[in-house]
Amino acid sequence: MIELEGVPELIDPVMVAAFEGWNDAGDAASTAVEHMEREFKGEVFAALDAEDYYDFQVNRPTVWMEDGVRRITWPTTRLSVARIQTRKPRDLVLVRGIEPSMRWRSFCNEILGFAHELGVEMVVVLGALLGDTPHTRPVPVSGVTSDPDLATALNLEESRYEGPTGIVGILQEACTHAGIPAVSLWAAVPHYVSQPPNPKATLALLNRLEDLLDLRIPQGELPEDARAWQVGVDQLAAEDSEVAEYVQTLEEARDTAELPEASGEAIAKEFERYLRRRDPQPGGYASEGADGVPQFREHGRQRPEEKDTGDGPDAPENDTGGGAHGTRGTHDSDSSDDTGGTGGSGDDGGTGR
Repeated sequence: MIELEGVPELIDPVMVAAFEGWNDAGDAASTAVEHMEREFKGEVFAALDAEDYYDFQVNRPTVWMEDGVRRITWPTTRLSVARIQTRKPRDLVLVRGIEPSMRWRSFCNEILGFAHELGVEMVVVLGALLGDTPHTRPVPVSGVTSDPDLATALNLEESRYEGPTGIVGILQEACTHAGIPAVSLWAAVPHYVSQPPNPKATLALLNRLEDLLDLRIPQGELPEDARAWQVGVDQLAAEDSEVAEYVQTLEEARDTAELPEASGEAIAKEFERYLRRRDPQPGGYASEGADGVPQFREHGRQRPEEKDTGDGPDAPENDTGGGAHGTRGTHDSDSSDDTGGTGGSGDDGGTGR
């Protein structure tokens, strides 16, 4: 029985989740949820028990000092609530954690238990994968669902993927079996520059989420960070003729494939987003600051043995890239003293996306 003391009655709540690890190339997805937590001042109301879902030799807790007292931070999945104050208020239930090591079914059941108790109307899971996409072009974001009706209503792709999957695919499938509408949004990250962070991919996911949910998400420093990231990669590419040639090949392939999509519909959608951002609503945007410059990976696709947390594609079939990727250790965590831990995240079994 899940008891949610202190959580107010929510308005048209939507759950948005992301998990560090296999489904989080460039940390793009988990950073998107972290960004919303910060911009919307989300308040944490629950954390799953790490003891139930983690192998601590894989996701190790960390020790730190606070006022001379040793503390332990445990890997965890946290749930927070944020209210978007617009003309039509709406609540977001934000879920952020690390892909779990065990008991994926139990993990999904816990998440779905919270969704049921909070009256969540839809679950959106964010992911990012490595792909054959040039860093100089807009980041491709695919929207996928297992629900044919939802695919038609929201102009999404119906998932046809078969193969190894991660927590994003598992949670989406668990939602489908539980009768909760579920969507996954996937950003494609250039495989030749996959190190986190990737603010350009994070920004692309947030833009697509805005379109999906018809809401406005403050961008903060992300636009400046994304420009700084691209400038840094441009500079690195200019110093390596082989990489520059490879990027040009990707650009030509991408431009040729997307030429029919440079239509009035695509231009109109972009113009609508521009107008929405100009609309004076609470939670405006401020762009400042810059991010660090990433480093290139060795040319070509990342080899399976190079991946940190696992391998294999958990992505929509229309994406051209390899499997998802990215780990950040135990960054999403709650703190406790040495005598106990809070939080944890885990996955549950199921099929692909």
